[in-house]
Amino acid sequence: MSATQTGRRFLVTGGAGFIGSHLCETLLASGGHVTVVDDLSTGRHSNLHAAHAMGGSRIELIESTVSAALPLFAARHFDAIYHLAAAVGVRLVVEDPARAAETNIFETAAILSFASCTRTPLLFASSSEVYGKGVRSPFQEDDDLVFGGPTVSRWSYGLSKAIDEQLALAHAQRDGLPVVIARFFNTVGPRQRGRYGMVLPRFVAAAVAGQPIQVHGTGQQVRCFCDVRDVAAALPKLLNRAECHGRVFNVGGDGPITVEDLAKLVIRVTGSASTIEHIPYSEVFGAAFEDLAIRVPDITRLRAA
Repeated sequence: MSATQTGRRFLVTGGAGFIGSHLCETLLASGGHVTVVDDLSTGRHSNLHAAHAMGGSRIELIESTVSAALPLFAARHFDAIYHLAAAVGVRLVVEDPARAAETNIFETAAILSFASCTRTPLLFASSSEVYGKGVRSPFQEDDDLVFGGPTVSRWSYGLSKAIDEQLALAHAQRDGLPVVIARFFNTVGPRQRGRYGMVLPRFVAAAVAGQPIQVHGTGQQVRCFCDVRDVAAALPKLLNRAECHGRVFNVGGDGPITVEDLAKLVIRVTGSASTIEHIPYSEVFGAAFEDLAIRVPDITRLRAA
C-alpha cells in the first residue's frame, strides 16, 4: 500500500463505468477513500461490486449527474478529481449527438469550475476521437486536430472532447489548476459491453454464441488495444506528478492490429465456428458516417512520465 495515497480522498465521476470502476479499485488498493458520482446512464451498480468488497466504507456512490451533485460537496475536501463521466460509444453518439455534446461540455465545465475554486488537481479523460480525420500515424499529442463537416454527427463527440480539453487548459492557465489530460485509445477488459459499439466485446459475444462476427467496413482499419487495468494504473501516476500538470498524454497500447485480424484472433482463441461478415458502415451508422483507417498512438510521452 502506498503511503502517499493512504487516507487521501478522491472524487471519480463516471466511476460506475467500465474504466471508472477499475480506477476506483486502483485508488482503493492504494489506501484511498473514493466518492463516485455516476448517473448510471451507461454505468452499472455491478461494476462496483469488487470495489465495494475491497473498500467497504471507503467508497460511496452518489447516483447523480456531475452538475447536480457538486452542491453536495461544498463542505467536503478532495485530494484529487478524476473526471471520466461522459457520453460514450460511437453508436450512442450517432443516435443522439445533442446529448453527447451537451453532456460532455456542460458537465465538464461544471467540474472544472469546482476544481478551480477548490484548487483540487483534476485528471480529465479525453479520447483519441479528438484527432478526428488526422492522417498522421502514430498520433502525437501536439498534432493538429482535424474534423469533418458540421453535418456529420459522428464528429460531435470528438469536437466536444476537444472543447473540454481547451476548457481544462484554460483553467490551468488562468487559475493555476493542476490538470492532466489523458486521451484514451481503444481500452478493453472485464466489464466492457458491446452495447454502445465497442468492438471487442461485440466480437467475443458473437463468437461465444456461434453467430457471425460483424465487421464494419473492409476490416482493414488499424487499431491498438490496451488492458483497462493498465489504463487505470497509469492515471494516478500522471496526476500525482507535478511535471505532468498542464500536459496532454496519449493513453493506450501501441501494438497495431486490423479489425479483420482481431475478429480472426477472437475466433481462434474462443474456438468458435463463427464466420466473419462484412457490414457497410452505412447500414449501421447511416450514410454520412466516416471512420479513420488508422488510429495508433505515440505513447513516448506516457512512457517518459
